[in-house]
Amino acid sequence: MLAIRLQQAGQAEKTDAATPVFDQTIRDFLQSAASSAPTPGGGSIAALSAALGASMGSMVANITSGPKFEHVQDQMAGIVKFMQSAMCEAESFLKKDMESFAGYMSALALPKSTDEEKKLRSTELQKAAVQAASVPLHLMKRSCEIMTELDKVTDVVNKNVISDLGIALINLDAAVQAAWITVEINLGSIKDESVRSSFRTTGAELASRSAELKQRVLDKIKEKLVSSY
Repeated sequence: MLAIRLQQAGQAEKTDAATPVFDQTIRDFLQSAASSAPTPGGGSIAALSAALGASMGSMVANITSGPKFEHVQDQMAGIVKFMQSAMCEAESFLKKDMESFAGYMSALALPKSTDEEKKLRSTELQKAAVQAASVPLHLMKRSCEIMTELDKVTDVVNKNVISDLGIALINLDAAVQAAWITVEINLGSIKDESVRSSFRTTGAELASRSAELKQRVLDKIKEKLVSSY
């Protein structure tokens, strides 16, 4: 318990003076992720991967411009707007993931000497566990929505950036699959069977849908690349 409190105190000091996540240099963020500190953790990295996928999607739509693509300009503008919003949401998910971990650690550190304290600690741990699973689950859902939008424009984007569209889908699917692991890790701490079952079913469906979306788009991309040889 003392070790946890000391760790939390150290994290609190960093958080108070910390630079907003996406204002950090890539080096600073990666060094933080690679350290022994638990945040940013796997869920945060998943959110970052989603942001990278959305940024690539925005780039692809931005480059699909000019006289040759006038017929899809409104569609591309919509994609850019959607992707920019998704990038902001990814940062929000990243922060929420770090906060949910801190919340779980705080609940874990609650005293448990009396029956009343044990009951309160158990209640708080359950709330924290549900939150810790909910954040990555919502990231999975949002990532699938981003992939669906990119799937719609695969046939009309500029062929010069078609490989970048594939990279976007790969990053987004990586975000989904990584977030799914984070959800599964937290399911074991949720005592409510109905909640646990709902999360497990939803997560499995999203993970499967993401894999199918990625493969469908990659197959289209490979066809286009082969036809250009």
